[in-house]
Amino acid sequence: MKGTQAAAIAARVAVAAVFIVNVQCALSFVLQPAAFAGSFELAGAGIAGETAVRGLGVAFLMWNATYPAVIASPRRFRALYVVVLVQQAIGLVGESMIRLGLPAGHADLAASIDQFVAFDATGLVFMAGTFAALLVADRRTARCATADIRSET
Repeated sequence: MKGTQAAAIAARVAVAAVFIVNVQCALSFVLQPAAFAGSFELAGAGIAGETAVRGLGVAFLMWNATYPAVIASPRRFRALYVVVLVQQAIGLVGESMIRLGLPAGHADLAASIDQFVAFDATGLVFMAGTFAALLVADRRTARCATADIRSET
């Protein structure tokens, strides 16, 4: 039982850590878009650039709508945990493809995308690792419960 509780706590911590950083980033984009427009080569685009950055922030918030339930109960919302992992993987693959297709001469934009790729890769490994630990702990608990039932009969 201790193993399953520890695995659930680790899963909560992993998902919460990624959630907190994602929401902080999203709110920064929404509330201070001009501060980030240059990272996307949109500094001279005025209101259009700020609106694009705000839109990215809103997309981040939408992406993270699935995280709170998993943080609350990773075992109960295991299917949603898989959705979180798939979302993270899609983000990582998509950002990586965008970065690979970026021509030379866009250093600020490349650096910005590189940060997203690094964070999403780290988050995916962290969350997938705790998800796997949760599955292993739950299987061990189920096997022990089955063995206890058999020994009682």
